[in-house]
Amino acid sequence: MKKVILALVIFATVGITSVMAQEKVTMATFGVRGNCGMCKGTIEKAAKAVEGVSNAVWDKSAKKMDVSFDSKKTNVMAIQKAVAASGYDTEKMTATEKAYDGLHGCCQYDKDQVMTTSSKKAEDAHKGHNH
Repeated sequence: MKKVILALVIFATVGITSVMAQEKVTMATFGVRGNCGMCKGTIEKAAKAVEGVSNAVWDKSAKKMDVSFDSKKTNVMAIQKAVAASGYDTEKMTATEKAYDGLHGCCQYDKDQVMTTSSKKAEDAHKGHNH
């Protein structure tokens, strides 16, 4: 009987510890300017290089980035800063001229290019609602 109780206590302790150790995954969407598949690779690589980012997908046609990250390790601004450092404007961060000039010719996007911003996504979600 003591062995059964001890086994249950150990099992419960391991279960509680693993639940507490799970990271809190936050999802966010923000606009990122870019042109092509090469841009996609660079943008996603820059975002994924930020500690705590578990997934990053850039949509070329919508000019938006969907990211999943551990909010205890990073935040949306840190991810946008990393993307901007790679040469691409985001909705809240502008790439330096040096970083932009370092992009391949096909990746040098129009600085006035429209991107899907997080506020635009929220507006689209409420289209047709009267509240």
